[in-house]
Amino acid sequence: MHWQTSRRSISLEKTLVMAILNVTPDSFSDGGKFFSIDEALKQAEKMIADGACIIDVGGESTRPKSKRASAEEEIRRVVPVIEALRARFDIPVSIDTSKGEVAEKGVEAGAEIINDISGLRFDERIAEVAAKHRTGLVLMHLRGEFETMHEQKPVADILAEVSNGFLWSIERAKNYGVNEGQIALDIGIGFSKTFAQNLELIAKLDKLIEKFPGFPMLVGASRKSFIGKILDDAPVDRRLHGTLAANVIAVWKGANIVRVHDVAETVEALKVIDSIKLGARAASPQ
Repeated sequence: MHWQTSRRSISLEKTLVMAILNVTPDSFSDGGKFFSIDEALKQAEKMIADGACIIDVGGESTRPKSKRASAEEEIRRVVPVIEALRARFDIPVSIDTSKGEVAEKGVEAGAEIINDISGLRFDERIAEVAAKHRTGLVLMHLRGEFETMHEQKPVADILAEVSNGFLWSIERAKNYGVNEGQIALDIGIGFSKTFAQNLELIAKLDKLIEKFPGFPMLVGASRKSFIGKILDDAPVDRRLHGTLAANVIAVWKGANIVRVHDVAETVEALKVIDSIKLGARAASPQ
């Protein structure tokens, strides 16, 4: 399987590591750390050296109770960083946004993937941008609006809910001219799900993958609150081992892409899990 972006066809033979680069003052894990272009570039250089496959640049926090940034402010934050990344490194750059205007400016600056946490629910113009520029497009599942996405009442069947959400987002994207080969899906860990539903989605990821063959599946569990809860309310900076466990299980269940803060540790863990999966396939009778 391959994932098509505006600049290349990315092989999914091995699990891809999408590295998180938040250029925000208030993201839940690393807000303010990489707010300047110089600091962002230093962090990107480290993540690439550690084995990142994609750099995902975000200019708006989506943590609970966060306030929306204006499109102008988001553009001011992300565009210079994307331009600098494209000038210095030959690595796929993703723009993490749910605003069509920001997506357009990010792609013009050099991003070749759009990562939309809303799955086109907040702004369908993102699909227009993806179709126009033939970018990769990540469609994440969530419920509600930006202000209410962390306050939704739980649904009874989370697998059915996510599956139906994916069908809606894929159909919208295709209506705007996005090809299936451009689309990746994200189950939306931590967004409008209960603690138990986050666990269920990872444990039963293979069931969703069976329903959407051919679409790369992305999991973003890195440092999320459900991990902290399992680890006796561990703070964000003490959730590495829990994150690695969640990602390894997700990849064993079929995830193609993991979105993470801790690149080096994730790359090492995935080398082992990818090797085990390859060995299991080789040992299977033909």
